[in-house]
Amino acid sequence: MRVPMSEPDITAAERAAVDEVLSTPTLSIGPQLAQFERRMADRVGTRHAAGVSSGTAGLHLAMIAAGVEPDDVVITTPFSFVASANCVLYQGARPVFADIDPVTLTIDPERVAEAFDALVGRLGRRGRVRAILPVHVFGQPADMDPICGLARAHDIAVVEDACEALGAEYKGRAVGTLGDAAVFGFYPNKQLTTGEGGMIATDHADWDALFRSLRNQGRDVFDGWLMHSRLGYNYRLDEMSAALGAAQLTRLDELLARRARVAGWYTERLADVDGITVPSRAPWTTRTSWFVYVVRLVDAEHRDPVIRALAARGVPARPYFPTIHLQPVYRSRFGFQPGDFPVAEAAAATCLALPFFGTMTETQVDEVCELLSDTLAEVRGDGLPAARGVA
Repeated sequence: MRVPMSEPDITAAERAAVDEVLSTPTLSIGPQLAQFERRMADRVGTRHAAGVSSGTAGLHLAMIAAGVEPDDVVITTPFSFVASANCVLYQGARPVFADIDPVTLTIDPERVAEAFDALVGRLGRRGRVRAILPVHVFGQPADMDPICGLARAHDIAVVEDACEALGAEYKGRAVGTLGDAAVFGFYPNKQLTTGEGGMIATDHADWDALFRSLRNQGRDVFDGWLMHSRLGYNYRLDEMSAALGAAQLTRLDELLARRARVAGWYTERLADVDGITVPSRAPWTTRTSWFVYVVRLVDAEHRDPVIRALAARGVPARPYFPTIHLQPVYRSRFGFQPGDFPVAEAAAATCLALPFFGTMTETQVDEVCELLSDTLAEVRGDGLPAARGVA
């Protein structure tokens, strides 16, 4: 590939932090994890933060803390990575989807309220609406005030899937402080990486204590090493990953600024390209935390041919995201059909994620934009490259 799809931003400081751990006898649940958790809680603005092995693991534990049980319901978005719904299934509960806003691509609070009202009369004595799980998709905060207002009125937990949104702000408030808990993910293409890993932030001391027990095979604070107070999981974050994360966290403002700069280059060059819609900031978003750079093609039929044409020229692109409800496992289990969530489906058919990472150069952005413009013109049959925006 001429340009990689993503690339972690790692410096000598991170490498030194990992090397230091390798010279110690403690590689699991040690001082590096404690340091990373303190720094993350301070940065997000919560009282507690618990490191886990992945964002998916964090979402699962958050569902447990929210009291999600078999036959319960969790309202969430169909436009996300599949883990945000899978975590509900892990508890034997059912995800109920609410469609998204057509511009921001985040869950639509009005559709959430409609879903809740429809469920109240149907659940009866078995199960209840236990939680709402909004996703801050692509680093754009969901519209949280109406969601949290509905949840408070009906004693429902709110868990923020902030795995793509570390550093984002909603009406001047940090993502991660808006619900009962928030989960961040640190996969290599994220704003901050630990290789694999995640963090659960919360102000609830009892939830934090539960997270720490559940991630460590159900051991409680007073248990011996081979004693287990509850069913738990091996969701620990190792010391090497925590050291990498703690070092990255000291650079977070720099990492976010670099990604914002690359996003700005893309927007300058693609804003006027015929057939492409560039991302826009929601009115409630004080700060976008750029996870990926996703454009939308005006014509859905052009998206997959463009992906193939770009790949043939050495530039990767991805269809971010296929809708969750039309994934084979969800269709076979729940009977979802095309047309169930039309706004999310329209986004899934037209969204195109371009190569994006903080160390990307302006020359690389130029190359991607020129090739995208040319391949789109080719696919459309224009014969000439489409207009290229501002270089």
